[in-house]
Amino acid sequence: MKGLVTRTGSVDFDILCDGKTHIGRIKGNFRIKGIRSTNPLTVGDWVEYDPESGFITSLYDRRNYIVRRPTNLSKQLHIIGANIDQALLVITIREPETDLGFVDRFLATAEAYSIPAIICFNKTDILSPDDSRLLDDIEYLYHSIGYRTIRTAAGNPDADISGLEALLRGKITLLSGNSGVGKSTLINRLVPDACTRTGEISASHHKGMHTTTFSQMYAFADGFIIDTPGIKGFGVVDMKADEISHYFPEIFRESAECRFSDCTHTNEPGCAVLKAVEEHRISLSRYRNYLAIREDIGDGKYRQ
Repeated sequence: MKGLVTRTGSVDFDILCDGKTHIGRIKGNFRIKGIRSTNPLTVGDWVEYDPESGFITSLYDRRNYIVRRPTNLSKQLHIIGANIDQALLVITIREPETDLGFVDRFLATAEAYSIPAIICFNKTDILSPDDSRLLDDIEYLYHSIGYRTIRTAAGNPDADISGLEALLRGKITLLSGNSGVGKSTLINRLVPDACTRTGEISASHHKGMHTTTFSQMYAFADGFIIDTPGIKGFGVVDMKADEISHYFPEIFRESAECRFSDCTHTNEPGCAVLKAVEEHRISLSRYRNYLAIREDIGDGKYRQ
């Protein structure tokens, strides 16, 4: 019978078939057959399930998927979700502070896999006036590029989240972000029955502590929300250095005016991208993150 993977674990998976959840497993040869990732199955996958044996026997073709590689130089890639309509990247200005390099790596990966991304600024109720001005600047940056953004204060039970609910309605949405940014709290607001475990912020380092240890899908408003484990870093994968500019929309737009068609936007004469950076039409932080990804791939860090 055909079923939907709604939770991944270390040895078993939750499979939703005809409104009922079953526990499924895979055989050892399934793990390595034509699949070059740490996890042959992920949340959002459609599979063929044999209820008599309890085994998942085959995987249906994916409409899309998104992968990451840890920044610890691992040679493995990890599929964090499949058959996704959109990705919601949850970030915070404080407690913890989300590095924009992480944001740009995630957005570039979403662009590479043709998955629309929304940036959710959470914990906006705890910001100082200076923090709020920084939030305004960062939100303006990404909104001007073309990304949809939204602000939330999920930890405040009186805060209105109807705008976020409207964005998620009828969609299969993957939630991602650093540990501690409040994804579990958002899930609890959106899906009260989920009862996900929320964590505390490390007082000494102001960094999140992992609370979600596996991916899980929750039904929500004629769609689904995929909650994923918090991650410290995000390594891009399966990109060539010359392709990176394609996944930065503002750089790609400006590159049409470059003198050379194979311009790397690093030091070539007549580079429209460098001119746009000088004229502040492309953010210096975005440009530097573009260069950092190029350098990482050139060093062989992330691309297999």
